[in-house]
Amino acid sequence: MPCRGRIRNGVVVPDQPFPWQEGTEVVVEPIELLPRATLAERFRDVIGTVVDLPSDMARHHDHYVHGTPKQ
Repeated sequence: MPCRGRIRNGVVVPDQPFPWQEGTEVVVEPIELLPRATLAERFRDVIGTVVDLPSDMARHHDHYVHGTPKQ
């Protein structure tokens, strides 16, 4: 029987009283994942470190990287 609760100050606090006896072993799994870092957050250490790129690099990166025609 699943029960819902929240973490408060490092302790699981149930929304309703647990239906089990004190000392019952349980498994706790989150129902929502921690927020993932955005790409900008993940690559913040390298963003802006390359110099002398063409001013339209972002728009035409396939042209500069792969040689495709500019769109």
